[in-house]
Amino acid sequence: MQKGKLKVGDRVHIKGHTTDFEETVTSMQVEHLDVREAAGGAHVGIPVHEKVREHDRVYIIQ
Repeated sequence: MQKGKLKVGDRVHIKGHTTDFEETVTSMQVEHLDVREAAGGAHVGIPVHEKVREHDRVYIIQ
């Protein structure tokens, strides 16, 4: 994540060359530890229901 703050419950839009879907963040991890939120600069893992590819972008829906 480059900037902003991502929290469990946020809605995200994942967009790439062949990827385009929205997902609600139900849980997330930073360095294999469960967290409720993460700030910009963190490498965050979230579960998704569709395939995500390298270089896809994740946008927080406001």
